[in-house]
Amino acid sequence: MVSKAYTKKAEVTYSMKLKVKILLMCMGSTLLALGLQTFLFQESSSAFIYNQAKAESENSLENMQNEISAFIKDIESSMIEVYMEKDFIQALKEERTVEALRLEFYRKAYEIATARFETEDSVVSLYLYTKNHEIISTYRRAFTPKHNYAADIYENPEEENADIVKDYVKSDNATMLVTSYYNPYREKDILRFVLKLYNNSNRNDRIGYMVCDVDSKVFTSILKKYNTNSTMYIWLQPEGDRSVVSYGEISGKEEAYYREMSEKIRTGNQTGTFRLEKQEIFKAEQDKYNLTAYSMMPQSILQQNQRTLTSNLLFIAFFMIMIMAILTAIVSRSVIRPLDLLMDTIQQIKGGASHLRTEVVSRDEIGELGQNFNEMLDRMEELMEKESQANRLLSQAEYKALQAQINPHFLYNTLDTMSSIAEIRGCPEVSMLSQSLSNIFRYCLNMKEPFSTVAEEVSHLKNYSYVMEMRMHDNVRYIYDIGEDVLQDRLPRITIQPLVENALNHGLRNKRGGKEIKVAIWKEEGILKINVSDNGVGMDARKLNEDLFKNDLNHVEKGDSIGLYNINARIKMLYGDAYGITIVSAIGEGTCVSIMLPTQRKMGAELAGRVEGNLAGGQEEEQNG
Repeated sequence: MVSKAYTKKAEVTYSMKLKVKILLMCMGSTLLALGLQTFLFQESSSAFIYNQAKAESENSLENMQNEISAFIKDIESSMIEVYMEKDFIQALKEERTVEALRLEFYRKAYEIATARFETEDSVVSLYLYTKNHEIISTYRRAFTPKHNYAADIYENPEEENADIVKDYVKSDNATMLVTSYYNPYREKDILRFVLKLYNNSNRNDRIGYMVCDVDSKVFTSILKKYNTNSTMYIWLQPEGDRSVVSYGEISGKEEAYYREMSEKIRTGNQTGTFRLEKQEIFKAEQDKYNLTAYSMMPQSILQQNQRTLTSNLLFIAFFMIMIMAILTAIVSRSVIRPLDLLMDTIQQIKGGASHLRTEVVSRDEIGELGQNFNEMLDRMEELMEKESQANRLLSQAEYKALQAQINPHFLYNTLDTMSSIAEIRGCPEVSMLSQSLSNIFRYCLNMKEPFSTVAEEVSHLKNYSYVMEMRMHDNVRYIYDIGEDVLQDRLPRITIQPLVENALNHGLRNKRGGKEIKVAIWKEEGILKINVSDNGVGMDARKLNEDLFKNDLNHVEKGDSIGLYNINARIKMLYGDAYGITIVSAIGEGTCVSIMLPTQRKMGAELAGRVEGNLAGGQEEEQNG
């Protein structure tokens, strides 16, 4: 036996662990990837920044549209209250002459404007017309050189944008019209809302219409709130009409871009794209009213963000490369020196100098390797002398290891130990996962009793669903609708869980949006009914139902739905062909798997004998096979 006839030389204290050194060296590869990413960033960042800006702009426009839509609905509700003026509506229904209507209802517009609208509605004028576009009554909030509004919008139809109103009244469109015109006295756009009046809600019998003009400052304040960038220009415009209102600062070419786009929308000559030269156009439509919101942002803003991000990335990459160059030089020296000493000793021992030992010069993993190498050489003769004894011990260890692998209790105890350690170490999720997995193994591998209760099956299912949720993070919502009166009813082991597994693997795998699985168990006229349904992609269940009805046992050994075939075969074997599985499903509408069993709290003598006979027959067939 070789004695420890060597003296350790003075140790050089390299306390840094090898894994830290390797990590630092791997950072060099990370830096290379960072440099490559910087190079490729120029190609991909433009589209990314554009899509991000588009999503933010469209989301802001949609929120703005919701607020605008709410205001328009308030205006529309106030205008609809004109039907409360029963004498006026009746006069329109009787189709009296316009002279008679003017004589009796010349103040009606004033009464409606002051009684039906709030001050914050900012109504500046209101007009009542016959179905033949004849003015009946006019309300104007003020009549001054600055606040000047037409007595009849058809006096100067071009300035008042009245042709849009006339075309709308003649059309079959029943939705309130939202338009505008430019008031030269106010030097601003005025919003205009037009509501058709019908005879007893008969849309084929128009009796007149109401025009309500509102100060555009209401919309301007909303646009201002959602203008998140000083370079952004926002406007509202119905398709086929002029711009209703706008907000933002533009000049020169930007104004030309805006007018070009606005004219395309008015004339209906849009090409389907909203990208102009050096400008990005985003839009958001309304669900009800023909009023689309547009925003225009210079491309230079997006390019500036790209340049800034690229510059920062390059600076970070250069700075890290400089530091890594220094660290690599230091670290490589501490790694290479002990390796060289170890390899030199190994070569001499290989040449026959078996009495040599390596010099331990560091305290990291390489130093531990050298120390273990020395101890290995010291024990070689001792191990060779005890070779036969070691072989016997090895055989015993292999046999015990095999026993541990096939012993289910080894799995239970190991998982329970993992759960306890995780709980002590403050890892509740690992603890719960280990405990759930232990319960699953204990339940699945305990096949001494072929039957279980509904309560035990549901407990097993909840353990399984918890493990799957921790594995897949699918955020599946589970709904349990289980009556108290069925919890002690008996059924074959592992009947429900495979149905949920099929729902996860097939029904919900390609499902987008919220995922849901519902388990319902109830009794009806002596029958235990189990439904497992999902809101997944669905399928054509006709062929699968035919196979389940035929109960071809070849499907138990092969096929995509082996769980269903297996459960169906077991049920029919135990209870008869009247029971089993049926499936209701349609593509895109989810799937519902149903099981029918006879209710039982305790296995009757007849059924117990049948189960025992079936189980014995299955074993006999297996032996004969």
